[in-house]
Amino acid sequence: MNFSPINAILKLSVLATSLALVSSPAFPQATDWKQIQFPKLHEFKPQQPKRIALPNGMVIFLQEDHELPLIEGTARIRGGSREEPAAKTGLVDIFGEVWRTGGTTQKSGDDLDDYLEARAANVETGGSIDSTSISFSCLKGDFNDVFNVFDQLLRSPAFRDDKVDLAKNQAMGGIARRNDDAGGITRRESRKLLYGAASPYAREAEYATLAAVTQADLIAWHKQYVHPNNIILGISGDFDAAKVEARLRSAYEAWAKGPAAKPAEVAINPPVAGYYLITKTDVNQSNIRLVDLGIRRDSPDYYAATVFNEAFAGGFSSRLFAHIRSEKGLAYGVGGGISSNFDHIGSTGLGMGTKSESTVQAINALYEEIDLLATNPLTEAELNLAKESILNSFIFQFDSPDKVLREKMAYEFYGYPLDTLERYRAGVEGITTADLSRIAAKYLHKERMAVLVVGNSAEFDKPLTTLGPVKEIDITIPPPPGEKGQ
Repeated sequence: MNFSPINAILKLSVLATSLALVSSPAFPQATDWKQIQFPKLHEFKPQQPKRIALPNGMVIFLQEDHELPLIEGTARIRGGSREEPAAKTGLVDIFGEVWRTGGTTQKSGDDLDDYLEARAANVETGGSIDSTSISFSCLKGDFNDVFNVFDQLLRSPAFRDDKVDLAKNQAMGGIARRNDDAGGITRRESRKLLYGAASPYAREAEYATLAAVTQADLIAWHKQYVHPNNIILGISGDFDAAKVEARLRSAYEAWAKGPAAKPAEVAINPPVAGYYLITKTDVNQSNIRLVDLGIRRDSPDYYAATVFNEAFAGGFSSRLFAHIRSEKGLAYGVGGGISSNFDHIGSTGLGMGTKSESTVQAINALYEEIDLLATNPLTEAELNLAKESILNSFIFQFDSPDKVLREKMAYEFYGYPLDTLERYRAGVEGITTADLSRIAAKYLHKERMAVLVVGNSAEFDKPLTTLGPVKEIDITIPPPPGEKGQ
């Protein structure tokens, strides 16, 4: 271990300061840790980015941060995998990969690699469920050069054929391995139970759907979605906002509008309650998920659900963790809650991993905890601990200007009020134990849940059928076109 005199001095200084604070009149010495009093949290006033709306519909956020000589930026573009045709599932993932590796009409992706590496910079692209994105990161002095690459990729990508083939082959390799990991199987199949296997929020790329994706599809996707009125651009770092604004206006104000992206209309129905089994004989642990529909981020129940999740199932101090892991020793990890998405319903779910020999016992333990909420509701002490945990960790989620910028961009993207972040603390602080009881009664119903178990059924403590009828899920991977299944 290397010894640094400077670090040692700093640590001693911090310790001395801490001891001085603790012994000061403002912090009277406690004889028991439960008597320790902490000061109230400071008012949350994050640095606000500058918002610029161009006449063509592009929205720009600029966030100055002079701590380091770096500049980063991200353009988020409406239109994601939920909009891709079902017969070409995986198109957006391929698009997000080849957008960068295919290079521009001026330079190949390999040439861009060399150009950016010489400047310790990067430009990356990707796709998600509701958007695609392109981002850059560079030293302050290289901003103009790197921004030029970013802009060329944004508007003039090449989607070279050889890179399309490479991306498709890599994605197909992922399909071949997707049943290796029990946790991955559980996440994937529980989404299918929640939303339906054919839903854009759950469907998976197959060999046939990837094979159907062509270079022409990627070019068409870019032509359909990459227009200024579909783009939110955020830049943070060591720059003068007025100068960067002028640079961006020069680059983008004359860019003509295109067709507005229209989100796919996706019907969401409750999952079919019951027991579902995926037999995996090479494991000695069962992965268990109980799923039902949750809420949207703009639900009036959002803050109450946030506090409920922390108190009931959110961490080491939660009731589920204390009862099922610590007291009963049934789980390596246990948790869950009522989750939310910005523009579509999330899930209500509980999950755990347990040894094969305690599978049914563990499911019953989860049921008992749900029932207990009615007869032994969450207490004032559990409420207060949950609030403290949330609010004390909240500041670290937004402790830098770039984190605040990303959050503000999300509000812009989904049409939320831009002060949503500033209202978070008050929303959490206003929750009561009555709210927690109301949330539990409204969303946690074991009879409505689909229960998925991934494990070695031959080693279960009892047959899963002792809980009710069981449907076995076939996760056999469909073969590539032209090949016979095994």
